[in-house]
Amino acid sequence: MSKIVVVGANHAGTACIKTMLTNYGNANEIVVFDQNSNISFLGCGMALWIGEQIAGSEGLFYSNKEELESLGATVYMESPVQHIDYDAKTVTALVNGQEHVESFDKLIFATGSQPILPPIKGAEIKEGSLEFEATLENLQFVKLYQNSADVIERLKNKDINRVAVVGAGYIGVELAEAFQRKGKEVVLIDVVDTCLAGYYDRDLSDLMAKNLEDNGIQLAFGETVKEVAGDGKVEKIITDKNEYDVDMVILAVGFRPNTAFAGEQIERFRNGAFLVNKQQETSIPGVYAIGDCATIYDNALKDTNYIALASNAVRTGIVAAHNACGTELEGIGVQGSNGISIYGLNLVSTGLTLEKATRLGFNAAVTEYTDNQKPEFMEHGNFPVTIKIVYDKDSRRILGAQMAAREDISMGIHMFSLAIQEGVTIEKLALTDIFFLPHFNKPYNYITMAALSAE
Repeated sequence: MSKIVVVGANHAGTACIKTMLTNYGNANEIVVFDQNSNISFLGCGMALWIGEQIAGSEGLFYSNKEELESLGATVYMESPVQHIDYDAKTVTALVNGQEHVESFDKLIFATGSQPILPPIKGAEIKEGSLEFEATLENLQFVKLYQNSADVIERLKNKDINRVAVVGAGYIGVELAEAFQRKGKEVVLIDVVDTCLAGYYDRDLSDLMAKNLEDNGIQLAFGETVKEVAGDGKVEKIITDKNEYDVDMVILAVGFRPNTAFAGEQIERFRNGAFLVNKQQETSIPGVYAIGDCATIYDNALKDTNYIALASNAVRTGIVAAHNACGTELEGIGVQGSNGISIYGLNLVSTGLTLEKATRLGFNAAVTEYTDNQKPEFMEHGNFPVTIKIVYDKDSRRILGAQMAAREDISMGIHMFSLAIQEGVTIEKLALTDIFFLPHFNKPYNYITMAALSAE
């Protein structure tokens, strides 16, 4: 019997642990260390919770310590790992405040990511083992369940009327909507002159920016935050162009892989993530890394990349579980498929944008098409859809796709994810068998028409 130690038990860790225990029974001893007090919090739902679009936080958890232990794991919560000896194959962690040494045959890192703190005067953070304690009251990160609960409690203070969100990526945009839904004035600040940069090309990101403005969000794009000021608590945020009177500041500028604790022996990606192969194995045999702390194979690039998504975390957890238990299994790579829904505007994307593909050296082009979902004689439930398909003019291979609509068009992006994975060309897509029925689409539907319009 092998002993497998898993460090971290959120999305990637939970998927990995469950896969090992349900597929390999008692063939291995599974020991888990996690520095948090809870397991499986769906951070993608925290803005819905803060904005009161869901009843509470209960549904944002899908596993816990008791479930993993009922399957046969030994789980140590609130037990941060302090040291790893790769030669002696031991993990040292703090368990109930005491040093605890655990041996292992295989080791799996599922330690996720940590919020990035940009160099902002007044935004100094007292960094602890897990929590980030700000030097100014109402200066917040929002990542963990505890962070979300803290923000919700603070919002009960009637003196908090104006909130600044720094960072206009997915989390920042979602939080801006959440605070506005709570009746707060919101200013959304980003150093880039648009929102959702990297996920969508400019016309679609501008569509979302207008959507935010139309719903009362003040946009401060193209501004660099220099200082958060106040006497003991947040009172003002200062950029290189403006000053804003605010009562709370949310820092949502991004995340970095949580890998510093693991020493220098393992090869790293350029952003510090554990560099892994398609079996999720690191440069040290028998040591695996999964989820946001590790790299993943990007089918659009045909190369190793870093794409932090909960869906990728689950898949990498499954792959590592089988390999750690002796079953050889390669991940098939990912496309970074993602989506967002803000004030009823839905955007979904996969693969590369035109801007990103061009920057990475592809001879890229885009074909774009806007049309109604159904024939015009279908007067009910009909709505416009915009689609963009990015492809390589040399190989003709599809590199990415983006879609926008006021209705749910999310299932369409799965086809493009598979197309990128399988190397489908734009010409092949144009001839793909897409069925027609007026209840659902047009005979010359927007996907086919976009493909036919390619250069």
